[in-house]
Amino acid sequence: MSARIELQPAWVLHARPYQNSSLLVDFFSLDFGRLRAVARGARRAGSRTRALLQPFHPLLITLVGRHELKTLSAVESSHAAMSLQGPRLFSGLYLNELLVRLLHGQEAHGDLYRSYQQAIIALSGERDVASTLRRFELSLLEALGYGLNLEVDCRTGEPITPLGHYLFLEDEGFERIAHVSDFPSHAHVMFTGAELCALRRCDFAEAAHARAALRLTRMALQRLLGEKPLASRELFLSAHPRA
Repeated sequence: MSARIELQPAWVLHARPYQNSSLLVDFFSLDFGRLRAVARGARRAGSRTRALLQPFHPLLITLVGRHELKTLSAVESSHAAMSLQGPRLFSGLYLNELLVRLLHGQEAHGDLYRSYQQAIIALSGERDVASTLRRFELSLLEALGYGLNLEVDCRTGEPITPLGHYLFLEDEGFERIAHVSDFPSHAHVMFTGAELCALRRCDFAEAAHARAALRLTRMALQRLLGEKPLASRELFLSAHPRA
């Protein structure tokens, strides 16, 4: 990679204190994927850099350095920051945490970058939160090489139909079963064809379809995230104990 990355479109995913007065920042960039950089002096009082290095603020960044850890040379706003409130804020933090946890450094994901940008714009507006999250989760799984084939039976190649019942098989897809009663211990990995077709269309008007979509994407992502819980989810539950 070049020793200098000039005016790269990027979003802040996470920032934490580093040394005496700096920040260690994870960015999601258009052409280079996840980048980590030191923002020197960003924690000093009155720092303009610190004011810009906030989540949900589209930026143009310039980085220098030949190694994986870069130095932030310049940063400017490319657009006004997005305002996320309440559950929409926690949802945005959830998306950021997924990217920090699951993306390898310095791997380009242009389509995922655009999906993330669309999701943040949607969360800052009136769009339904659940459908916004499910769309992004599907895009993320696809970018990581774990996309869900919601079109055909992984065994027969026959189209997934609304009237069928299917088992979710990790690394394979969905297999149609003739009798649900034959799999009493597999309810957690069983989905109706109607639920899968609704997810394929990103149609969550029916509550049952929305619940099934959440169950499936959470299951698919959990195997990649491992046992460590998501901090954004715990933060949301602490703020909304009845959720």
